[in-house]
Amino acid sequence: MRHFFSQRLIWLALLLSMGIGAMVARTVWTMRQDEWAFAARTNANLATALEHSLGWTLGAMDQSLQDVAAKLEQPEVMRLQHDVRNNVLFDRPLRAAGIMDVYVVDSQGDVIIASGEALPRNVNYADRDYFQALMKGDQEGLVIGRPVLGRVTQTWMLPVARAYRGADGRVAGVVVSSIRLSYFNELFKSLDLGPGSGVNLFLGSGTIVSRYPYGDGDVGKSLAGTENMLRFLAERSGSFVGVAALDGVERFYTFRHVGPYPLVVNVAQSTDAVLANWRNNALQLSVFALVLMGSCVGLAVLFTRELRQRQQVALRMQQAEHYLRTILDNLPSTISYWDKAQRNRFINKTSSELYGRTPEQMQGMSAAEVLGPQDYAVVQPYVLHALEGHPQMFERTITMASGEVRHMHITYTPDRDGNGGTGPVRGIFVQVTDITERKRMEDELFREKERMRLTLQSIGDAVICTDAEGRVTYLNPVAQRMTGWPAFDAAGHDVDEVAPLYLPNGAQTQPSPLRQALARQSPCGPTRGVVLRRKDGQRFEVEESASPIIDRHRHLTGAVMVLHDVTETMAMAERMAHLAQYDALTDLPNRMLLQDRARHALAQARRDGKSLAVMYIDLDGFKQVNDTLGHDVGDQLLVQFARRLVAAMRESDTVCRQGGDEFVVLLPGLASDEQACVVGHKVLAVCDEPFVLQEQELRIGLSAGMALFPQHGGSYDELARNADAAMYAAKRSGRMQVRRYAGPLTEPEKVAPREPQDSRALSEA
Repeated sequence: MRHFFSQRLIWLALLLSMGIGAMVARTVWTMRQDEWAFAARTNANLATALEHSLGWTLGAMDQSLQDVAAKLEQPEVMRLQHDVRNNVLFDRPLRAAGIMDVYVVDSQGDVIIASGEALPRNVNYADRDYFQALMKGDQEGLVIGRPVLGRVTQTWMLPVARAYRGADGRVAGVVVSSIRLSYFNELFKSLDLGPGSGVNLFLGSGTIVSRYPYGDGDVGKSLAGTENMLRFLAERSGSFVGVAALDGVERFYTFRHVGPYPLVVNVAQSTDAVLANWRNNALQLSVFALVLMGSCVGLAVLFTRELRQRQQVALRMQQAEHYLRTILDNLPSTISYWDKAQRNRFINKTSSELYGRTPEQMQGMSAAEVLGPQDYAVVQPYVLHALEGHPQMFERTITMASGEVRHMHITYTPDRDGNGGTGPVRGIFVQVTDITERKRMEDELFREKERMRLTLQSIGDAVICTDAEGRVTYLNPVAQRMTGWPAFDAAGHDVDEVAPLYLPNGAQTQPSPLRQALARQSPCGPTRGVVLRRKDGQRFEVEESASPIIDRHRHLTGAVMVLHDVTETMAMAERMAHLAQYDALTDLPNRMLLQDRARHALAQARRDGKSLAVMYIDLDGFKQVNDTLGHDVGDQLLVQFARRLVAAMRESDTVCRQGGDEFVVLLPGLASDEQACVVGHKVLAVCDEPFVLQEQELRIGLSAGMALFPQHGGSYDELARNADAAMYAAKRSGRMQVRRYAGPLTEPEKVAPREPQDSRALSEA
């Protein structure tokens, strides 16, 4: 019996080993299919993304070329001046990576207009295939030429051209632009497909445009007629395994035609790269299967040991199940599985907080029973779509069993039968993640950004933000007004170009305050005395300050410069400084400025041994003018008298309005007393001509008193008192005269008229 039982156990072990081998073989095959399926999906997505990117670029270029061609066909455009014509033709420049200037080529192949040059270079494109095709009429619409090495730039490029027609309706020339082939390499280099893999771009004729990462050595080669190329051209998109004609490497090709254009992009992944992980896993599984099969045979021989091993395996499985359950129960998300009838088959322990039921209580319950009619009605459309095989992802607000309202992120993932997940849906995996805190932070961040945006837009100062390289990233409305740059146009430009700052003498500040803040990583300013020159030449006097932007990792990310417009403040300060020393009505120096000049004149007179005079003048009958004609007329009279008096004096003399109709004249640097007398006659002559006020002539007189240094006083105050006394003596003596102070107990003497022979002294005065 023991022998019979052992033989039977051996046969059972052999059958089990064969079963294990078959299962492992199936698993290995399934893994291989999964690898192919994954590669197919991934490469298809990559090919689609590349096709969309290239299609958008070509579409944008086509639109730009159509716009230029349409304008060229308008005779009035070509009759415009050169600069105006270029602005009209290229008013919608295409800003995209890799796209070069637009050229207008005439029927002889000569470049006549270039978007990026004031005067186009002397270049001829008559030998280009796209030019010949468009001029002969072999092709119409957008034509993509063969890749060429630029005659000027010496870089590989892909020309894109359209024809334009003349007034007779015939093709008059070609509008052409190009895409640098380096643009495609930059686009493709972000893809890591493994060794021996890459991305190719072909023309519909089979010509190679780009073959990344193999360099430009194959650019321009033709693969027309090869087996792979025939399959590329036979369909709009697809996948297949083929051997490359250039290097003989077997690859998995996924290709798509680029929109309506004669271009084919394909993702070529080496089959070795596709199956590399599978081979490693298959080897491991095979070794494991062999070991397991050998173990089964050994267990058949050693029955006792086999039973013990089975018990150990069962224990390990229980532990694994325990670990899995522990992991799922401690995840921050609610994980559950629902069958096709929407009945719960599994849920982790977080269900207690969410639904108020334990996993055991929810086992076998329907979704409608767990959620309730109202909540189930909300999620039912998502559940039905998931059961149809469409993954669902959405967010909603849920009231927890405790009554707390939380925001959740929910995903429904279909569970399919069959290899590669292509069979019918047998249930769905549900994951519910609490994102309340994240949503709160997002809302807080949005509100904070809104507050910052509104603050920057509402403040009265110009705010300019840059990156760490000093390139502008933001201008608030005040900054746009002061610099003359719209925020969109200024983005990416150097801050010294957008907001050039100059010193009052016209020299540009070197370096600018913002660059100092970037270099020192510390605030600069505020500083006045800086001039901002706007784009149109207008100047603003500003107070500038700049501060660096340091992130929480202590990395410099940019800087902010604030410009406070102090133009009106500075002008007001200058005006106030002027009003502090000059009379507001006549713009003559006031008493304060006169006293300052008198101190300097007295000091100069003492050093040079010369004389000076102080003369007080009062208008006769001014009160009657105010009373009869009004104060406005009186003010006009004072202004006209002040102008005449200033005109009669020397440039070195100071004429001051003391107040009302009283004036003071300071006469420095007199060589003799006779010069002062001559000035007295010139003062009387001021009133010889009548004053014209409100279209009527008005005659008015004056009385004046004079005091001389050093005879009549050694200080300005003493000279002023004596000149004032002499003026009142002139008023008492009949007015319209000038009297000179003669001493404290002596009547001031009248200044006698000069004889004709004294004309030389008069001219000197």
